[in-house]
Amino acid sequence: MTGHTPTESLVDILPPLPPAADIPSKFLESAKQWWAAGDKQSAISEERLLRRLPFFRSQKPASPLSDTELSNVGPVIAYSSRVELSNPKHYINTLSMISTSLFQSQSASPSDPPATSPPPAVMLHGYGAGLGFYFNNFLPMAQWAARHNSSVYALDWLGMGRSSRPPFHIKASKKDIPARVAEAESFFVDSLEDWRQQMHLEKMTLIGHSLGAYFSVVYALKYPQRVERLILLSPAGVPRGPDHTVPSSEVDPPTTTSSEDRAELASNAKVEQVEANQRTAKAKESRSRRILTHLWEEGFSPFQVVRTMGVWAPWMVGKYSSRRFSTLSEEETRDMHDYILNITLAKGSGEYCISHILAPGAHARMPLVDRIAALHKDIPVTFAYGDQDWMDPEGGAESVERLRQAGHGQGKMYIVNNAGHHLYLDNARVVNNLIIKELERKI
Repeated sequence: MTGHTPTESLVDILPPLPPAADIPSKFLESAKQWWAAGDKQSAISEERLLRRLPFFRSQKPASPLSDTELSNVGPVIAYSSRVELSNPKHYINTLSMISTSLFQSQSASPSDPPATSPPPAVMLHGYGAGLGFYFNNFLPMAQWAARHNSSVYALDWLGMGRSSRPPFHIKASKKDIPARVAEAESFFVDSLEDWRQQMHLEKMTLIGHSLGAYFSVVYALKYPQRVERLILLSPAGVPRGPDHTVPSSEVDPPTTTSSEDRAELASNAKVEQVEANQRTAKAKESRSRRILTHLWEEGFSPFQVVRTMGVWAPWMVGKYSSRRFSTLSEEETRDMHDYILNITLAKGSGEYCISHILAPGAHARMPLVDRIAALHKDIPVTFAYGDQDWMDPEGGAESVERLRQAGHGQGKMYIVNNAGHHLYLDNARVVNNLIIKELERKI
């Protein structure tokens, strides 16, 4: 996909989208954005981000492509769709990026992928986010799919993003922690398995961020035969206790702290450096931040709080997006703000999982570090944290060691310089290179 190809004009021929409004600073601006929010605006805000792919199209093309159509497309076909699950009221919002040759062959035999192609990669977002958060990672991933005649999918978890939002209820007793956790986890991982079946995929590489990384591990424990490898970006729920995790630091953008802009294998000294930064941040927490952290610890959904603000909600979301994503361009920040606003104002659903899975302090009720040794030995696992992350990397380091002790020698851990919790956005170039490197690592 280098040089000029016909695919570079696909986005240009799509109907133009209105530009995202400026981040509101006044009441009237906030009220206008609140009034405009809804399913239609949510779709527009997502497509703005996806159109950064030069070969993106809004709908799946008819297959197989005719000879004329083939002459007007490049090596990758990318489109959005809703994948219906076995429950007719449930669907998963999905971005598909498929090599053109594979797309053609799938039209003849959807459940029979080429023997020489690697399994598809599936990108899974974190808590309360959506697939659009990966907009700066899609092009390198699509190029990987083209080179290897494979596919890449990004999806919204059931109950989040632009997927369907069914009621989220836990029947287990509040005191029965294992049952509560299992029920909450199943809501997500079983819907992922349902999606896999509907997509006729045999195996997948799961690339998950934060809570999406947590669910990726849980899925691999439950359906090991369906997982090729795991790439975990700042995973949530790994260590046993809160230790140095500082959830309120989520609003802080990363700063350039290292001239070595790279991902490096995590040493004890590097992990200690990240934890030292977390100790400093925790000591500086203001009273207001402690209140926000307390709300998190008590199980309140932060998105529920935003929705109760009514016409002031866009202003509040703007305070977060303009600060946390200040390292992006102005246009990217505006586009992210509109996207975050619209998926946040949608009906609450999967977000209510948080108090069942994470205990006060934003650590897991059933930590992955105590479960990961049961992972199938043929599944390589890669952990990656930002050097200014608020997730404690000590849990990842201990997990790699526990895998090694269990005879699983394919665990690795990296620290990405000049990046925070959203490392895939904060330092997209380095993280993209790391993901591709791990995808191409021989098993």
